[in-house]
Amino acid sequence: MSQASAAPLRTAPSRDPAWAGRVFWISAALVVLWPLAAATEFRPWTLFEAANLKVTGQFLASFLPPAHAPDFLAMVARETWRTVAIATAGMTLALALALPLTLLSTRVLSVSALSGRMARGPFWLRQGLRWLLIVLRSVPELIWALVFVRVVGLGPTAGVFAIALTYGGMLGKVYGEILESGETHATETLLRNGSSRLQAFFYGLLPQNAGELTSYTVYRWECAIRSSVVLGFVGGGGLGQQMDNSMKMFNGGEVLTMLAVFVALVALADHVSARLRKVLA
Repeated sequence: MSQASAAPLRTAPSRDPAWAGRVFWISAALVVLWPLAAATEFRPWTLFEAANLKVTGQFLASFLPPAHAPDFLAMVARETWRTVAIATAGMTLALALALPLTLLSTRVLSVSALSGRMARGPFWLRQGLRWLLIVLRSVPELIWALVFVRVVGLGPTAGVFAIALTYGGMLGKVYGEILESGETHATETLLRNGSSRLQAFFYGLLPQNAGELTSYTVYRWECAIRSSVVLGFVGGGGLGQQMDNSMKMFNGGEVLTMLAVFVALVALADHVSARLRKVLA
């Protein structure tokens, strides 16, 4: 008899050996989530009470039939185009804000950091710019829109500025992380041999990170389209402002039509951004 056949057969365990760990982590999650649910008064079962179901049914019935008058549809098409324009213009300004802040705050492009320790002046300049990016992205675009509505009045300009500031902070932060997480040997070599920061960026950092940078920018443009609709509810212009007007007039048919157009717009933006990411991959 061979040694393999003489070895005792192993029997399968009667229970999952990892069950204790799973039970522990599930219990820990429940312990953490329970006070959060209590603090937010999260009670989803109230949605299914008879009185609430009746009110919900009446509200949904008010949306039918959807509005389809020719002049109304023409207005919706006009405001949809304006919504895309707000998002695109806001992203353009955000790029104009994020790119110089990224170049100035990225450690890998600092000449003084080549020795291992950045000089005091460039260090504090970099920290100040990073705090500026934190402030820009920490303030929601809705708050920026409310501020600019008071400054420039109702309309698309407030929405464009709101998207530009918030998304400028987001882009600058993520751009910096992408550039610093990649291979930096070529960039450091160029800087050590006398190249300027822009030359080191264009010939060292950009070629190897262009795909990821462009993919994230396209994704943020898609998010900006959604944000531009929401900003319309605080006077930022576009489709959201018209939707807010129709809701205030209790015209559910117009709201349903604009919601359908909004869903189609977001789906189109998602499709375009997915195709662009695939091309850039």
